[in-house]
Amino acid sequence: MRLVPPAAISCLAVACLTSALSAQPADTRASAATAPSTTARAMTALDIAAWTNIRSAQLSHDGQWFGYVLAPNEGDGEVILRPVAANAKEWRFPTGDAASNPALQLSADGKWAAFLAWPKAADAARMRKDRRPIQGKATLVNLATGEKKEIDKVRSIAFAGESPRWVALHGYGADAGPGGAPGASGSTGAAPGGAASASNRPAGSDLLLHELGTTTMLNVGNVNEFSFDYTGRWLAYTIDAANKLGNGVQLRDMNAGTVRGIDAAERSTYRRLAWADTMPAFSVLRLSIDTAGKDTVIAAMGVSNVGSSKERTVAIAHPGRSDWPADHRISTNRAPRWTADLDGLFFGLEAVEKPVPKDEQLEDDDKPSLRLWHEKDPRLQSQQDVQATADRTFSYLAAYWPGTDKVARLSDENARTASTTDLDRWVIATDVTPYQRGASVDGINRRDVFVINPRTGEKRMAVQGLRGGTSTSPDGRRMAFFDEGEWHVMELATLARKQLTTGGRFINVEDDHNVDRPGYPSYGWSTDGSALLASDGWDVYRVNVSGGEPVNLTRDGKATGIRYGRPLNLDPRQRGVDMSAPFIITAREERTKKEGIFRIDPKTNRITALDWRDARVNPMKARKADVWIASISTAARYPDYWHISWNGDSLRLTDGAPNMNGLAWSAGSRLVTYVSDKGDTLQGALFLPAGYEPGKKYPTVTYIYEKMSDNLHNFYAPSFSSSYTPSIYTSRGYAVYMPDIRYTINDPGMSAVWSVIPAIKAAVATGIVDESKVGLHGHSWGGYQTAFLVGQTNIFKSAVAGAPLTDMVSMYSSVYWNTGSANQPIFQSSQGRFKGNFIENREAYERNSPNRYADKINTPLIILHNDKDGAVDYNQGITFYNTLRQLDKDVILLEYQGENHGLSQLKNRRDYTLRLMEFWDHHLKGEPAPEWLEKGIPRLEMDRHYRERKPLYTPPKKADEKKVNAVNMQ
Repeated sequence: MRLVPPAAISCLAVACLTSALSAQPADTRASAATAPSTTARAMTALDIAAWTNIRSAQLSHDGQWFGYVLAPNEGDGEVILRPVAANAKEWRFPTGDAASNPALQLSADGKWAAFLAWPKAADAARMRKDRRPIQGKATLVNLATGEKKEIDKVRSIAFAGESPRWVALHGYGADAGPGGAPGASGSTGAAPGGAASASNRPAGSDLLLHELGTTTMLNVGNVNEFSFDYTGRWLAYTIDAANKLGNGVQLRDMNAGTVRGIDAAERSTYRRLAWADTMPAFSVLRLSIDTAGKDTVIAAMGVSNVGSSKERTVAIAHPGRSDWPADHRISTNRAPRWTADLDGLFFGLEAVEKPVPKDEQLEDDDKPSLRLWHEKDPRLQSQQDVQATADRTFSYLAAYWPGTDKVARLSDENARTASTTDLDRWVIATDVTPYQRGASVDGINRRDVFVINPRTGEKRMAVQGLRGGTSTSPDGRRMAFFDEGEWHVMELATLARKQLTTGGRFINVEDDHNVDRPGYPSYGWSTDGSALLASDGWDVYRVNVSGGEPVNLTRDGKATGIRYGRPLNLDPRQRGVDMSAPFIITAREERTKKEGIFRIDPKTNRITALDWRDARVNPMKARKADVWIASISTAARYPDYWHISWNGDSLRLTDGAPNMNGLAWSAGSRLVTYVSDKGDTLQGALFLPAGYEPGKKYPTVTYIYEKMSDNLHNFYAPSFSSSYTPSIYTSRGYAVYMPDIRYTINDPGMSAVWSVIPAIKAAVATGIVDESKVGLHGHSWGGYQTAFLVGQTNIFKSAVAGAPLTDMVSMYSSVYWNTGSANQPIFQSSQGRFKGNFIENREAYERNSPNRYADKINTPLIILHNDKDGAVDYNQGITFYNTLRQLDKDVILLEYQGENHGLSQLKNRRDYTLRLMEFWDHHLKGEPAPEWLEKGIPRLEMDRHYRERKPLYTPPKKADEKKVNAVNMQ
């Protein structure tokens, strides 16, 4: 059956959405935001700070309740709860400082909500300044009545299982820091790394157990970690008390109210507590200081078949074992866990360095500060520095089999990375060491793949020199991988390999990087492991392991220009896609950017639409009910949540329109189609200014990166950003344009010229863009393209280049300090798109370097480059600035000291946003230039400058409350 044409889908278009809105009761309907009034004001910094966003949206498992956090960029937030029904009443609860996490959760049975409330933003700011602890308060809400209960000084909340009678509330330890963070580890099984965790400092604090719907409250003292099982009947927790007196693991039967000790040991602590998913079993680590006090013995423990006659406890530790790897011990950096059959324990092994005799130890003052770089290093020294913590806490996978009392080491130095397949049938391990040094230069990441028997540790080579990743089937029997342009499958028991596809159908021919035959990622497996789901970039195919031609499940995606996405995982516990029943995918039409949700029936090969519209659609389904909600937005419509159904009915659940009341807002977005100078048909997203009038031309800011047209339906909530927020400028009367760039190997800079200049001409031809008032902005790779473009054309009135690469030759061999790796692989196999290094390909590197054209630049330019940039070397911005300054070009460098590739501190993001608003207003609207832009500010006058600008982003102080009341009384 053919896909129903979008125009024929009942009440799914935007027009139908508008009709549905008008039919809603007053308390669920939002005011229109697509046509700002003529009195609407342009956005200011105060509006940006006050803008509220929906966060942490949640749908109860039964689909009856919807909850979310509504919080401003700066200020105080609230939790909103409501039924998924028309004419529903909302409950609103304050949560305090928007910078703190309310940790909203709905109970699995849909009867309760819980969240953390914090001090108000103003109070929290004072507390941070005074270095006083900021602590949360738990709020429990009965969803049937709206009744709330509050409990002070709670740092985490957990409902008990799928049908909870109880909720656990974990308090703060005595050593909670200034930010309110507990001094101990979290309450969900996480633990700090290293054997030093067995310190004498107690990590426990009070755990309150509250029986929901009653006044019953139990207090368990000195709890460090705790976890409920899947059913909620059992609560396991660890005790970590002063002087380690009474430390151990205890188990509470929440139905009977009884408590029993599982393990207790003198001078011990317990870490990494966790239940085995839906099975009645849990595991934990025990760290015991030996009697001499010189070492810590670590044991992995497991309790299985909890509460039954078959319950048993097993433990494994290395002392006295002959099958133990020399100089290794159990690692605290990997949580132990039961195997799927509850017949073994997986755990981590870490190497233990032999203690250095005291007379051989070096004092820090005696150690040279040398960092030794050697050409044979598989990883650069800088990369080793960045990864030092990961290396130090690395653990090898091992397994203990109680039935035979055997230990099997499953990974080693030649196959470090290891993971188990589903059902724990096999272990897949990889070794990159033969290829690591080469990959650090050319970016071609190869690996040898091994299959390991988890019971014996037997290791067999499966695939040598594989470039891509692997995907194992839900039954744990097979492994799929994309190699040499085709999909292959391997039977893990026999290592028998079969090529599943031919003809290169699944090669990503749209990938314009310098990579040989890249593939699209797998879309997963069928639940029975009989088929792989693959994509050709358009359609979804079922590729049967038994062989035969792949079956196109979506029929005509490529023919109709619809890109069908990955099947949605609606149940986190389901492994794979059930091909015996319909499943859900999302889709987007490439030409129009329409999006929707579709249901595929593999039996009938029928595809039907749940939702399809000119909008961005992000769906969510109730885990245990056929209830769907979706965030639906356009450039002009806030991403509110809607309840949607298969019959096309829509019910609005949230109302973001008050954000926009009084503010000028974009009139919408349009697609602009153009042809690049290389003959490629490309698109750009053009966001209309507030109050747009047909026939009128507008100043326009163009933002570039790579492919940007897919953002057509993005709703850009105002924020202080280190890159770009279109809504700020559309509110202020600008059009914003985001065109696509198609790349040619060896010409990344010229590719921008060949794509962007025709894009600007096409936008001007719409009659919307004023060609004499077009600005250009890009950050990072977009900053590079901006810096390059202004040396090739004078069509831009002004430009901003954030963290730009400006000299491709020197940048090629510099270090990407955030990861410690060289930039060389980025240039050869990633964004750079060059073949070879700059010696082999010098002319290409030089002709695509912005600094080679500095003398041709006539466009006023701002460069943002921070001194701690770990992605694009700071010297790239400084040398470009100095070159332009020497040539008397109109250039300004903004450097926020201590910042990295972007801006993390709010004060800096706010400042940068305001300066760009002033920059564009001056160059594109002709407004007077502020002092800093016209003549700069001497270093010693910066404090004065900041004081003068403070009113731009600080709200006026509120009048004294008593005076206000007095005025009102008069």
